[in-house]
Amino acid sequence: MSLKKIFHTYICGRIILENKKMRTEQEEKKLHKISDYPDKSLLIVDDDNPLRDRLARAMQKKGFQVIQAENVDKGVNLAKTSPPAFAIVDLRLTDGSGLEVVKEIRKNKQDSRIVMLTGYGNIPTAVAAIKAGAIDYIPKPADADDVENALLANPKLKATPPENPMSADRVKWEHIHRVFELCNRNVSETARRLKMHRRTLQRILSKRSPR
Repeated sequence: MSLKKIFHTYICGRIILENKKMRTEQEEKKLHKISDYPDKSLLIVDDDNPLRDRLARAMQKKGFQVIQAENVDKGVNLAKTSPPAFAIVDLRLTDGSGLEVVKEIRKNKQDSRIVMLTGYGNIPTAVAAIKAGAIDYIPKPADADDVENALLANPKLKATPPENPMSADRVKWEHIHRVFELCNRNVSETARRLKMHRRTLQRILSKRSPR
């Protein structure tokens, strides 16, 4: 075989391999759809009632079959009696740690896909959540699309980054207002808990939410 034919055969082979590799990567990057799963049950455990209700409605519209729990005790009981295919669990609940719910879900349904949702994001708690069996960790406030992407992402790949994530200023604004509401709109108490000057907090509260 001539050198020219050998080179031609090599180039054709490389092109075929590259095209195959590209198709494989594109297929892997595609998110699964909830319609791909026979079990669409989703357990949401969060003691923030308004947030939980909003998220439940949004996930129902996306095709999930949602059940809710507001504390560890109810979450653990549901994990025992009706282990879900998917779960969104707040880390800190009024009666304990959401990690207990995660462990109970894992005990009863090992292939359940669980996302931790919390307003207290830091590396140690993220590591604890993953070790307990969560597949991802999303700090509050979380967008329903981001949660869906995390729940349905290909487990072999990293979670798909959000298309339009909230700005750092918006996340800060949302967190401050959430604490403000939890403190019954008491400015002094909110400032104390956030370790902010009262006047600084008042200026932030008087402004519209950043984009």
